[in-house]
Amino acid sequence: MHGAKQRPADAHPGQWVLIAPEVATDPPKTPDSEPLFTKLRNPSTGEATLYLFNSGAQQLFEVKAFHEEYRSWFIGQTVQQDGRLLFVTPLDPLFLILYYLIKADKEQQGKFQPLDQVVLDSDYPNCPLLLKCGDVKQHIHHVTEEKEIGTQKFHKYSQEKTLKWLKKKVNQTVKALKGNNISVGERVRAATFISGRQITDTEEDYVRYAHGLISEYIPEDLSKELLKYLGLPEHKSPAPEPPLKMPAQRRAKKK
Repeated sequence: MHGAKQRPADAHPGQWVLIAPEVATDPPKTPDSEPLFTKLRNPSTGEATLYLFNSGAQQLFEVKAFHEEYRSWFIGQTVQQDGRLLFVTPLDPLFLILYYLIKADKEQQGKFQPLDQVVLDSDYPNCPLLLKCGDVKQHIHHVTEEKEIGTQKFHKYSQEKTLKWLKKKVNQTVKALKGNNISVGERVRAATFISGRQITDTEEDYVRYAHGLISEYIPEDLSKELLKYLGLPEHKSPAPEPPLKMPAQRRAKKK
């Protein structure tokens, strides 16, 4: 467990209690490459969300807060009033870059562009740091078509490649769920309004649950396309049941 260092200017001052892997809080190699908490655009909702770049912005981490009312922490000889517990977990930066690729594809009508002209956001000035994360340039071909002119590379969004990449992510998630003996059947049926007393988890249950987890990091339209690509039918909320019929005796009295 690590205490966070000074917050960025756009965050609340103070300190946190967080659970994070060592690599997320390793000391910087240079004075200007400290770990950075910053807000970036959520790739699913488009709203501001807190993330963490480790030293040198080599890796991106998702920050999630567990909060209970009336909770505080004792840190040394002081009381930390912010009682949240932050969980820091690695996140593939391609998910956040994908948001900008899709946006640019719509605005530029499929034009090839350098990545540093695509991953720009006046509301989130730190978003270009996503391109510094290790292996991004090596893995960007999973979601784009590429052209190389001289020494410069140009990219544009490819839905076909992206769906293949997302399917691999779903399969990896299914493997992890099974490997950790996590039961998902009841959760899937609760989320999709399916009634029944089935106890065992089916392969569809795992795939559907994994799809739901991945969908937290992609736009809604792409989530629906992925559902089709996986061969899963889209479940809709059941229609409300009709009101109970009036007993025959009461109907007779009203005649």
